[in-house]
Amino acid sequence: MKKLILLAFAMLLTLFLGACSDSSTGDGQNKEKENAAAQDGTTEKVNEQEETKASEEEKEVENKEEPEPEEPFTALEPAEGAQSIQESWSEEELANMPEAQAYGDEIERMVPAGETLVKDGEDLTDGPLKNHRLVAYYGHPNSSNMGILGEMEPDAFMAKLKEQTQAYSDADPDRPAIPMIELITTVAQRSPATDGKYYHMTPSDKIDEYAKLAEEHGALLMLDVQLGTDSVLNQVKLIEKWLKLPHVHLAIDTEFSVEEGEIPGTVLGQVNGSEVQEAVDYLTVMVEEHNLPDKIVLVHQFMDEALTNKEAIQPTENVEVVLNFDGWGPASPKISNYRRFVRNETSQYGGFKIFYKKDEPILTPEEVIALDPSPAVVNYQ
Repeated sequence: MKKLILLAFAMLLTLFLGACSDSSTGDGQNKEKENAAAQDGTTEKVNEQEETKASEEEKEVENKEEPEPEEPFTALEPAEGAQSIQESWSEEELANMPEAQAYGDEIERMVPAGETLVKDGEDLTDGPLKNHRLVAYYGHPNSSNMGILGEMEPDAFMAKLKEQTQAYSDADPDRPAIPMIELITTVAQRSPATDGKYYHMTPSDKIDEYAKLAEEHGALLMLDVQLGTDSVLNQVKLIEKWLKLPHVHLAIDTEFSVEEGEIPGTVLGQVNGSEVQEAVDYLTVMVEEHNLPDKIVLVHQFMDEALTNKEAIQPTENVEVVLNFDGWGPASPKISNYRRFVRNETSQYGGFKIFYKKDEPILTPEEVIALDPSPAVVNYQ
């Protein structure tokens, strides 16, 4: 009997130890599973964090703006003691436009004295005209008949240009002036060139020379196109490699644009404002794509017929627009026509040309600045 009891106890002990062993094994397996799951969870979290970080870095790169390009010019500082027009002009001068610009009883300015934007005009760019005035010398290096640029050697030319520019900085110290070279880049011809377009391209090495000259002196370069029978946009593309330089801008001589079968210089040419706007839009894209400083498009006009559909010409966030009155002769008619063509018809800025040999008399910087609006660009021929 005692043996049976011992045998039964041994069997129970064996069963108990087996159960404990199974329980221990199960607990170990569960713990291993739990540890594995925990490890998997940690890995997933690490992966998620890495993915989030990478995504944030990508977004940061995408959202990071390119640095603004530096100003490619040096404005001439006013002379010591130069007085603001608000201090140096009389109350009457501050309130009224020049007599030659007034019609009848309408003598009050449309914009404050010295303001260069036309009434209701705005400038959304960071361009040179926002806080400065440009003083340009116009012409072609191979012709003394086309402007002062062709009358002087480059160094003497720049010295005289800076002297004239300084006079405007001193006359209006609140708007320091920048020297600018206006180089005729395509010259209208009375006989067709090889492509039949009635213009001749200024040699590339000459354009390069004046681009370098302007850069060395902190000046701007404006490339002037005379079109012939070519389109505005095609001429812009001809000079595109220079327009991609930070300090280079565009001018359009409207009176030399003629139709097929017409000869420049024998008939008054004409440009539609929609063609000008194509150039404005083209340069707008160029500025954005190449992160360039904002550009200027200047349009010359001296007769009604030379520029039609002017309301189509509008500035953009990357391009400033100037309508430049281009006539020569007695001062009073010139001032009156500036009112007619620029004050009443442009969308943003006005320009005024002075002819050293044809104007009677030659207006002083103070007289030019007094116009309403004050010209943002003054070019000399």
